[in-house]
Amino acid sequence: MGNSGIYWIDVTFDWCVRLLYGVAAMIGITYEEINVWLFVIIGPSALLASISLNIYYLRRNARLKQKPHSPASTNPFLEAYERPTPPSL
Repeated sequence: MGNSGIYWIDVTFDWCVRLLYGVAAMIGITYEEINVWLFVIIGPSALLASISLNIYYLRRNARLKQKPHSPASTNPFLEAYERPTPPSL
């Protein structure tokens, strides 16, 4: 199948193609259909979701860094630990 001339790439490609043929046969679709689902629909959708989440969390992190520190936590699990006070100069 694969004919790049690099052995490990050819072996990996052949294994993936065989896997896709097997999965396609199992779920009753063709190899071409499973390729479209994976590389045209699912792959780009996952990439866009990942990029969107990264942008969201980067903006959220930047916003939180601009706010002053919040008051002491009201979490009972954290109350057992005291924050060390900075030494006065």
